Amino acid sequence: MSLAIDERSSETQSGSPPLGHVGLSVALGASLVVVLDFSIVNVALPALGIAMGISTTTSEWVITAYALTFGGLLVLGGRASDFFGRRRMLLAGLMLFAVASAAGGVAMNFPLLALSRAVQGVAAALVAPAALSTLTTSYPEGSARNRVLGYFGMTASVGFVVGLVMGGILVDTVGWRGVFFVNVPVCLALVLVGSKVLPAGTTRAGPRHLDLPGAALVTSGMAVLVYAPTLGASDGWTSSPFVGCVLLSALLLGVFIVVESRSRQPLVPLRIFRHHTLVIGDTVSGLLGAWMAGEVLVLSLYCQQVLGYSPLVSGLVALPQGLGGLLRGAFGSRLLDRVGLRAFLAGNSLLAAVSVWALFRYPVTTHYPGLGIVLLAFGFGSTNVVFGSTVAASSGVANDEQGLAGALVNATRQIGAAVGVAVLLSIVAIDASAHSSTAHLADGYRLALACAAGLGAAATLLCLRSLGARATGRTHDSGRP
Repeated sequence: MSLAIDERSSETQSGSPPLGHVGLSVALGASLVVVLDFSIVNVALPALGIAMGISTTTSEWVITAYALTFGGLLVLGGRASDFFGRRRMLLAGLMLFAVASAAGGVAMNFPLLALSRAVQGVAAALVAPAALSTLTTSYPEGSARNRVLGYFGMTASVGFVVGLVMGGILVDTVGWRGVFFVNVPVCLALVLVGSKVLPAGTTRAGPRHLDLPGAALVTSGMAVLVYAPTLGASDGWTSSPFVGCVLLSALLLGVFIVVESRSRQPLVPLRIFRHHTLVIGDTVSGLLGAWMAGEVLVLSLYCQQVLGYSPLVSGLVALPQGLGGLLRGAFGSRLLDRVGLRAFLAGNSLLAAVSVWALFRYPVTTHYPGLGIVLLAFGFGSTNVVFGSTVAASSGVANDEQGLAGALVNATRQIGAAVGVAVLLSIVAIDASAHSSTAHLADGYRLALACAAGLGAAATLLCLRSLGARATGRTHDSGRP
């Protein structure tokens, strides 16, 4: 079964003409909404859990439901933007995001809230690859594209900071429902402006088929994979339910590969994985998603449940992470041009690993200025890895597959985030279940941070071993955004 359409291309293989300032702002603003929603909900999670009467483990599904549908459907969303037009998919995704956000704000029970979060993830799966591919196809590969991707990464950092601070303010003033309602006017404004200034961005001429069976297989396979750690925590890591989930996930993903290899127009043409830097960029992006999402959530919960901070103060504690991302926006693209992709990704993965390890080692009595420096370094290193992995994943890919490339790098990061949150919170739950004191709960959070540091170290080794000298990331064009 496939969804087919046959209409002529309105864009050449060379991509869209460069965006104007307003069009660039709309594309970046759409990315901002997706990132902001992650951090703003993290801050609200404890208050939301209390209001809904659910445990910390259950409230994790507010994050997981979003990450699951987002990560699972990103490839389908990216392919849709390649086939049917980036502007069309971007605007449709923003409208759906606004509706789902409003539904989350009025949800009267947890199942409805989780469902609205899942629909938000579906909308984000349309928005993210359409926004990213709008950028990568509007500027030539090299310095011009790297600068725009630098803005893209800096926007993510701004969204992270704004989400933390705004989430704390909204929870402390109007309550947790405000973190959902705030998305509605922003999305509607972006739709209104974007419909007038964004290029259509259709890249494929001739018949187009969205591989719906492939989408169903990869989404269900990822869903089972994300659910497996929850069973591991509750039933044991060698239990039949956990092992069965892992095997079922492997089966579904294996069938997906077979289907893709035989499909006339596959959701993911397997030839795209011949791009070595794309594979490494996607793998690093998955590890990054796990350590970064895990650290953000663990730090927020630690501040509120162990240190007794309010949601606003907890958001302000993590503010240096976002400032580190802003520094990355100022220096990251020039640093990449200077040192090359291999050194850039490996060095920043190592910086992130060392920083999160320092968080694990920090005692509760440490004064904040020292902790702020550690968080600044963590934000700088981690957002540089976001930037570097995105550059790697888009390098050498044809314009008519940039939506797919953007979807893959986002999908691996979101699936990594979903799995990372599940695993790290499971580690916390295992340690806390044996002891009821706050001190032991703190030990559980510290153990989770140590595991996050290990993921950063793994990314460092992968980059050093797998990226050769040719993966320099140096640029030669002089075009400017």
